[in-house]
Amino acid sequence: MLFSRRSWQILASAASLVLATNAFSQTTPPPLDPKTPPTPVQIIPVSLKNDFVAATVNGEKILIGDVKKILESRPYPVTLTEEQKKQLRHAALDVLIEDAIMRQFLNKNVPQVNPADFNKEVQDLIEGLKKEMKTLDQFLTATNQTKEQLSRDIAAKLQWRVMLMRYCPEDKAKAYYIENKMFFDKVFVKASHILIKLDTKTPQADRVKAAEQLRVLRQEILTGKTKFEDAAKKYSECPSKDKGGDIGQFPYKFVVVPEFAKAAFSMKKGELSDVVVTNYGLHLIWVTDRTAGELSTFDNIKDTVREVWAQDEDLYQRVLVDQRKNGNVKIEMP
Repeated sequence: MLFSRRSWQILASAASLVLATNAFSQTTPPPLDPKTPPTPVQIIPVSLKNDFVAATVNGEKILIGDVKKILESRPYPVTLTEEQKKQLRHAALDVLIEDAIMRQFLNKNVPQVNPADFNKEVQDLIEGLKKEMKTLDQFLTATNQTKEQLSRDIAAKLQWRVMLMRYCPEDKAKAYYIENKMFFDKVFVKASHILIKLDTKTPQADRVKAAEQLRVLRQEILTGKTKFEDAAKKYSECPSKDKGGDIGQFPYKFVVVPEFAKAAFSMKKGELSDVVVTNYGLHLIWVTDRTAGELSTFDNIKDTVREVWAQDEDLYQRVLVDQRKNGNVKIEMP
């Protein structure tokens, strides 16, 4: 299924909210017997049968049975309120709605899939499963889908790939690859930082004062007058201060803000940055480790480059927002 990244985040966030709410509940649930698997919570009312139409997307029906399949892939062995159950089932329904919207968009705007390309994709999947000592039938059972659903998703994947070639042609994709080569080479940096929080309303005089404070700290760290970890614990306004400023390992994209990443990845292990400005405020960054990564070539990963570019541009979500605004989505599920 061509799930959107945002929909999975919605479902995961809803589940996290439920777990957090129960974690702080005054009523302590009885301990679970480790020999007995927990009984899944009944998130969908028993009165709603599998053939009940949960939603209609531009004439295409989504059934309650489909929503159940999504929810069954994520057990919830906790006590839920009715409102929490509603949040979870609607998050799952939203996954299916967005999937339908995107498939419909691709079918309207991208030619039908070439049978040879389709067969190659299926064969690649089968070969990959063989390496894991699995069959296609086992894969379908594990992912809770039919062969028809798998075929539909493979077709959508190939159509999406064709569309990306339009939005991100060869020259644009190659430029993006070169600009972000450390990400595609799987280079990782481990760093610690000291943060002084500032926002757009902070007066310029306060910004200058904060920058000067960090430069004084930087000099004290470089001369050995104070340790970075001690300075972070004392002055940093990031939760990482409890760990001496350590924020762990991260890639070049999608984890830390771009300004932070550019500064961190421009340094060698053991180096300490000058003051770095981001939307969060001012930072001193200390690179504590750096991996060599794996050398990549554009020609071998150009499809992946376009996928990453699309994620960076939030293209999938922008298409969904536009299509949903101009489409006809009717939700029937309570």
